[in-house]
Amino acid sequence: MFHLFANSAPEAICIVRLSAIGDTCHALAVVRNLQDNWPDTRITWLIGKTEAGLLGDIPDVEFITFDKTNGRGAYADVRRQLSGRRFDVALCMHASMRANFLCRLIPAAYKIGFDKTRARDFQWLFTDLRIPPASGEHALEAMMGFARYIGARATDLRWDIPIDDAAHRFAAGYSGKPTVVISPCSSQRSRNFRNWPVEHFITISGYLRERYQAEIVLTGGNSDIEREYGDKISAASGASNLVGRTSLKQLLALLAAADLIICPDSGPAHMATAAGTAVVGLYATSNPNRTGPYLSRQFCVNRYPDAVHKYLGKEVNDVRWGRRVRHPDAMSLITSNDVKSKIDEIVGY
Repeated sequence: MFHLFANSAPEAICIVRLSAIGDTCHALAVVRNLQDNWPDTRITWLIGKTEAGLLGDIPDVEFITFDKTNGRGAYADVRRQLSGRRFDVALCMHASMRANFLCRLIPAAYKIGFDKTRARDFQWLFTDLRIPPASGEHALEAMMGFARYIGARATDLRWDIPIDDAAHRFAAGYSGKPTVVISPCSSQRSRNFRNWPVEHFITISGYLRERYQAEIVLTGGNSDIEREYGDKISAASGASNLVGRTSLKQLLALLAAADLIICPDSGPAHMATAAGTAVVGLYATSNPNRTGPYLSRQFCVNRYPDAVHKYLGKEVNDVRWGRRVRHPDAMSLITSNDVKSKIDEIVGY
């Protein structure tokens, strides 16, 4: 394989990965791998505003925040901050039109993107080089392909996201033995269908209370559906309801202090992975082998093959890698007993 920096370390690398929370956690693992290979290389990261709230205080990486709410002004701001700079290479690990336009602004000797099959929104028109094609990879492995392409060797995975004392103190107020975080909802997008029915979370909360005397903490964003889930689960189980009431740093501290988190395909699953906490992932509409919590895939409830068969009329090997099952009933294929058995694997005596 071609290695751009096989014989000498690059002086400066620019990373492009704007969103989402889970994908930026994957990208951080790549950044740490680059640092472990080339500790003196300067790394600049173009990142979204929300995601900067989680990662932007990492001391050994320069972050340039792209605030998409500023429209064209956001591009002008990035252009100004990059003016007069020069990078050996730009790793364009985000294939979207917004990210493609940002790649064009980076003053780099080489701009590397995904292979043409994975380069959505015509990314190949905005890059000079492309990583080799690959199939069946986890999203983290796909991003790590950029590091391998330029010559970085494999190292132990690490994330090392800073958590300040205030966030640790916040989390300490909700820790018991064991502590289980439930983040019941995924992001609210059109035809997303990743949320497990609320009545199942109520059943699982009761199970955790009765069998393990667990401290249960509910987390999530501030949308109507998330608040509704939080209110119903809390009322039925007595769980601490922090839905819509935590910053990303506070959430990370909660996850780091917990024994496990239960959640669908969503950012907290990958934050927990970065924090070293086990994840019971709930997967039916997406494939956990591609988007599951990287170090907890053995604990995922995987009803994706069943959903593909029932709602697409096919087998997993017959559908495009990464194909989602966009059916509102797909997550109902996951049973409470499925989840209980995974909990028992982690917490059971």
